[in-house]
Amino acid sequence: MNFKELILYFFIYAFLGWCTEVSFATLKTGKFVNRGFLNGPICSIYGFGMILVLLLLNPLRNKLFLLFIFSIFVATFLEFVTGFVLEKFFHRKWWDYSNEPFNIKGYICLRFSIIWGLCCVFVISIIHPLIEKLVHFLPNVVSIILIVIFIVYYIIDNIVTILQIIKYSKFTKELTEIKKILRLSSDKIGEKVSDTTLALIKKSEVLLNKIKKSRLVKAFPRLNHDNNDNNDKNK
Repeated sequence: MNFKELILYFFIYAFLGWCTEVSFATLKTGKFVNRGFLNGPICSIYGFGMILVLLLLNPLRNKLFLLFIFSIFVATFLEFVTGFVLEKFFHRKWWDYSNEPFNIKGYICLRFSIIWGLCCVFVISIIHPLIEKLVHFLPNVVSIILIVIFIVYYIIDNIVTILQIIKYSKFTKELTEIKKILRLSSDKIGEKVSDTTLALIKKSEVLLNKIKKSRLVKAFPRLNHDNNDNNDKNK
């Protein structure tokens, strides 16, 4: 992997991670929640996490158990450091596992460490080969243009977010307008992700009900026959 590819991977996984957070919040709350530290549709920790996993653990991509174990350590270490630094600098927690068993200061917990390990195995084994092909397919000029756009967008978003968190007094109107533009783009994307998640949940519930009914019919065929007879009598 060259530097250009790493930057593209960072932004792709930062975006996919943000989509994952939105979907997870939708599952918990039943509605759209714009997640993440930044205003735009980016979760930096996912981007940095996958870059670390790709750089450190890519040689283990065909050894799934070792990949799973080491992914737990890498992802958990990054989550702990990120949570600790964010709270120390901004006096605020962006996630809190205090109610989870086997947690350490609310920054990390056993359940999510295992989830991160499983996710890394899934991404490295299935998702990344597809993304790798996509990145290699892009012409060099297109890649450079995208990188410039992504970096400028990312820098602006970080500056606006940090200045607002520390309640920077100057250029308040300008910062507010920029924040609105950034937030508007992520809200539109997030609402589509949330709506898709809710639609998939409904479809899965319908499918599960059909499966349960079919199993019930197979288990109790006489019951289904009696129901059909009753329907015929009613007619």
